Amino acid sequence: MKKILALVLVLMMAMTSVAFAEDITLRVWVGDNNDEAWINGVIENFKAAHPDNNYTIEVGIVSEGDCSKNVLADPEAAADVFTFADDQFNSLYNAGALQEVVIDPETVIADNAEGAVAAATGSDGALYAYPATADNGYFMFYSKEYFTEEDVQSLDKMLEVAAAAGKKVGFPLSNGWYIYSFFKGAGLDMVINEDGVTNTCNWNATDTEIKGVDVVEALLAIAQNPGFINADSDPFVAGVKDGSIIAGVSGTWNANVAQEAWGDNYAAVKLPTFTVAGQQVQMSSFAGYKLVGVNPHSEFVGDAMDFAAFMTNEESQLSRFELRGQGPANKAAAASEAVQAAPAIAALANQAAYATVQRVADPYWTPAATLGEIIANNNPDGTDLQTMLDNTVAGITASALQ
Repeated sequence: MKKILALVLVLMMAMTSVAFAEDITLRVWVGDNNDEAWINGVIENFKAAHPDNNYTIEVGIVSEGDCSKNVLADPEAAADVFTFADDQFNSLYNAGALQEVVIDPETVIADNAEGAVAAATGSDGALYAYPATADNGYFMFYSKEYFTEEDVQSLDKMLEVAAAAGKKVGFPLSNGWYIYSFFKGAGLDMVINEDGVTNTCNWNATDTEIKGVDVVEALLAIAQNPGFINADSDPFVAGVKDGSIIAGVSGTWNANVAQEAWGDNYAAVKLPTFTVAGQQVQMSSFAGYKLVGVNPHSEFVGDAMDFAAFMTNEESQLSRFELRGQGPANKAAAASEAVQAAPAIAALANQAAYATVQRVADPYWTPAATLGEIIANNNPDGTDLQTMLDNTVAGITASALQ
């Protein structure tokens, strides 16, 4: 029914737009104050490309990580167009808060990377969002002043080099988005169920080649290494600026900071291997995307779709890269010389072979972060490691209603 209504609205818009110019107001949410210069440029370009209507487009700032909460709190009051991280797709889709893309979805699908399209596709096989970036993942930044290209293939070696120099390698161990890297790399799984609100997880496995306890023991050794520091984005930035951190795992949003601090020594690479159960194992990661959704409650749903498509076209994604350093999902934009020459984007491309599309139900985040916090603090209560993992998995796989 929603699809039929949307098609009717689009057809009505097409018929009426030739008769007279409309005064159309759209509200757009972007995720960061630093996006304002970019989105304002997109708005001016959109207005110039659509002179037959009088557009008023208002910009609001809502974190991409909190977007779904704001939309679902009151869908009818939410923005007409909004940017969100792809891990929120299921909750928005299941709540009917995303307008199906019914204006030329074939072009959106053809123009964007396969993984980004998959992240924007509902269980019914239809497209429900517009890919905006393909860089919502993470990799290793490092300073060539301290590390060789061979050094950065191994986390063990990186920690050794950092400790010898009295410096640190940063990793956000107490952040569930990142700790996944070690368990998935070791062959253990955490996946969302078909219901879209619960998870399946075997991080506490005792019958796998690498057991869950093996991973925790490896992480405890890493966390206590004198060359390691538990550093999420803000501590990472501070450490890079003051010189105490000479390498660390983060994303493209911190590329400019690292480049400014390290100058010609700035470099980026895929995640390294780490030692677990006597083996060298490649770290995995989440492959994340930023998507743009259209509110089905929008008064001007056809115009909102037009703007969302324009906001994520090749030109707009290139300008986003130029102004924000964020990697395009659009294939033509991603293939441009400027994008290909960016170390951070190249590192993401190399990490992609070891990454999985981020599909996570909400119960995952707090238990995973708590596990990382306990490990980062060297298990201060002396909890049995198998018990620790059993408790973590119980939380990750709990009902979303608990």
